[in-house]
Amino acid sequence: MEFPVVLNAFLLTLFAGLSTGIGSALAFFAKKTNTRFLSVSLGFSAGVMIYVSFVEILFKASESLTVTYGENKGWWFTVAAFFGGILLIALIDKLIPAVENPHEVRLIEDMERKP
Repeated sequence: MEFPVVLNAFLLTLFAGLSTGIGSALAFFAKKTNTRFLSVSLGFSAGVMIYVSFVEILFKASESLTVTYGENKGWWFTVAAFFGGILLIALIDKLIPAVENPHEVRLIEDMERKP
């Protein structure tokens, strides 16, 4: 027996909402702050979001480039553009001084002090 499309969409939405509730319950019932667990959890969720975005964008870009440049060249241009983007972002991150970079990890105590 096959699920109707509406029921399938509803069950997936329900599963996503329950997952959010379970994750927030873990944080709500924790006795003390565990920064290691928080770091691992945020890293995992960020990795999942980047992966989902990457897969979606990669295949759309590949379709567009293979129409223009052919199957083999289009795929190589797609991969080269992806890794070139990673290298460009890494270069920009290295060129921005750590003091002015809002994405550098700092202690709360250091943020309250005036430079």
